Amino acid sequence: MQPTTYRTSAPKTTVSDDAVGVPRWYVAIVNHNSEIKSAERLQALGYDVYVASQIQLRQRANGRKVKVNRLVIPSKIFIRCTEAERRKIVTLPYINRFMTNIAGSAAPGMHKPLVVIPPHEIYILRFMLGHTDRPVSICQGAFRKGERIRVVRGNLTGLTGEVYSDPDGTHQLTISLDILGYATVEIDPSDIEREN
Repeated sequence: MQPTTYRTSAPKTTVSDDAVGVPRWYVAIVNHNSEIKSAERLQALGYDVYVASQIQLRQRANGRKVKVNRLVIPSKIFIRCTEAERRKIVTLPYINRFMTNIAGSAAPGMHKPLVVIPPHEIYILRFMLGHTDRPVSICQGAFRKGERIRVVRGNLTGLTGEVYSDPDGTHQLTISLDILGYATVEIDPSDIEREN
């Protein structure tokens, strides 16, 4: 059985007025350290909300290991809603604003277009954060060209991306998430192969 391949090659998406009634994934900006509480409040109102976090095992000073929920993208939460619902959500006191596409074009006097995350990228982010025991990082900015690879073994089987070698000898799997930047996680070279 062939592993499922998850690709992130869809173009960047911004909202237009013709999509007012269609639920989409928006990025809300909230106060630092209020991501979980804000998400819980929105869920209580019936919204589909996602906070990019990862359960990690950390060792305390006394030697005891504890599980902690580490935020991967601080001050941002993902909300799936319609444009009309988004306009109501932005008025809530715990929502600062919604992320805009600073590179997008807007008519003079108009706001920049809102960032909309394609559903498959939310799925990939959830998959990565839920299926690896190594820390995942979100990095913004461009990387030098890497070799296209596919994960063929381990918990991330099926993901495709680029791989980079760090000076310390480790390898990083990098998945482009368009507007968000890149998700990176350390990966064993034996778990990957060149993509044809």
